[in-house]
Amino acid sequence: MTVSSSTFAIHSLADAPDRGRPALERLKQNVGMVPNLAGAMAGSPTLIEAFVTLREINMAGSFAPLEREVLALANAVTNGCGYCQAIHATFALAAGLDAASVQAIRAGGTPADARLAALTAFTRAVLRERGRVSAADLDTFRGAGFSQAQALEVIVSAAVSTLANFAGRMTAAPPDEAIRAQYRTE
Repeated sequence: MTVSSSTFAIHSLADAPDRGRPALERLKQNVGMVPNLAGAMAGSPTLIEAFVTLREINMAGSFAPLEREVLALANAVTNGCGYCQAIHATFALAAGLDAASVQAIRAGGTPADARLAALTAFTRAVLRERGRVSAADLDTFRGAGFSQAQALEVIVSAAVSTLANFAGRMTAAPPDEAIRAQYRTE
């Protein structure tokens, strides 16, 4: 166990509370590691179980892996979580998003690709307006080829991201080596 700068413990599989350990194991199977933020979230078995379960549901949705990472990165930027920005920038690059698009999203802009730009703008509108998006926001999103069902699915992405983003801000979990290249102090 390590301790983050804000004194939240970063649990490993070996020392996580018993009730939280199965969720951490599922996350490790899917991601290949237990990220430091998940280790901090494991201090609350309820939080880590909610996060991992909702993450699994989100991953089974209709968005492609690259689209999920664009959503997660836009959410992390909107919610101001540096750790989550770093991990989702890393995952987005691995999923095939170009570095210029990652930088654009992190700077508050949108990717050059029109479909991904619409996705980024729509997820920001969902968060900013707390779900009360305008008809124009929805029309732009739908005009980019997304469905009405996917507009609702953006809420799932926002929910799972918000769990991690708020936990990241509260715990100040340090970046893992795997995401350090994308981590920025803010």
